[in-house]
Order: sequence, then C-alpha cells, then structure tokens
Amino acid sequence: MANATMEAAVRKIIESTLVSADGVIGDPPLWAMEYRDAEVTAEALERLAGADAMLMGRGTYELFSAVWPGQSGEFANRINDIRKYVFSATLDKAGWNNSVILRGDAVAEVTRLKQQDGRELALYGHGRLAQALLEHGLIDELRLSVHPVMVGSGQVLFRDGQKQALRLAGARTFGTGVVVLTYHPEFSGARVIL
Repeated sequence: MANATMEAAVRKIIESTLVSADGVIGDPPLWAMEYRDAEVTAEALERLAGADAMLMGRGTYELFSAVWPGQSGEFANRINDIRKYVFSATLDKAGWNNSVILRGDAVAEVTRLKQQDGRELALYGHGRLAQALLEHGLIDELRLSVHPVMVGSGQVLFRDGQKQALRLAGARTFGTGVVVLTYHPEFSGARVIL
C-alpha cells in the first residue's frame, strides 16, 4: 500500500437560505411564498433529496414545525419525514416527526455528526447556529435564494460577524425571478476538528 494519507469521508453541510433583495431572511412565509412555483419547489426538493438529516436552531424549528406538518406534496413529505437535529438549551419538547433535541455544544455535536456515515446535512436559514458553524469552518456550501422583493424590515442576513471569503460555485435563475447563488466558503488554514 502506498504511503498516502487517507482522509475519512466527511458529510457535507449544505445551508439553504431564503433572502430578499434587501437582505432580509426573517419571516420568509410573509414574503417568499408567492415566488414558490413548481420550478422553485422542484429545485428545493432536489436539494433536500441529497440529505438524510436536517440541522436547525430553535427559531427555525419553531417556524418549520408550525408550517410543514400540515402541508402535502413531495417536498412536504420529505421535510416531514427526514431526521431533524434541533439545537436548543431551552426547547422542552420537539413534537415534529423524527425530531431530536441536542443540548450540548453545537459545534462539537455537528462536528461529530459530520464524521458519521451518511449523506449531506441540510441547514435552513442563516441564524445563530449557521453563523457559528460557518465561523468554525463546518459549512461546506451556502445556497442563497435571492427573491425579487424588498421587504423593508426584519432580521437581515448581513450582521456583525467574522469576514468570510466565498467562491461562487453556481447561479441559477427561475421564472419567478428567484436567483439561487451557490457559494463555497474558502477557509484559510486548516479546519479545526474537535
């Protein structure tokens, strides 16, 4: 056998975030749903099909668990059935199908999940969990779905945090005017694995 060093396969984390043209990511059901036609839904299902689990903080969990259990269709079925890891120190119960609450250090827990066998890990929204994972070099791909609407107020994507270089990996435009920009974070130096 050659003296080559073999790295263990690591699961990828793919973040998908809905964002308005003015940078708002908060409350997407109020401004993004009119742009979710069959084409956009098919692309979202295609992205989720590559994952076998989702990562989410309390805010995303509460938003999604209020919306998706009552929905039908292929995407709704997939998101309702997939394993969901919810990171929260304060959530008492996760009643949404196939949800597990993780209370430990999120960075350490996600590092452990990435090292397990399996497919991609899906992450929706760029909240505190996603920001922490990005700062620790754990997110492999960001997919920003930019919507052709100015929301005017709400939680924004751009907030204080460390500078992060991104490399454009793709762009796709949909008939509704939604543009999905795919970026790969470029981390300087080695990633820290806990």
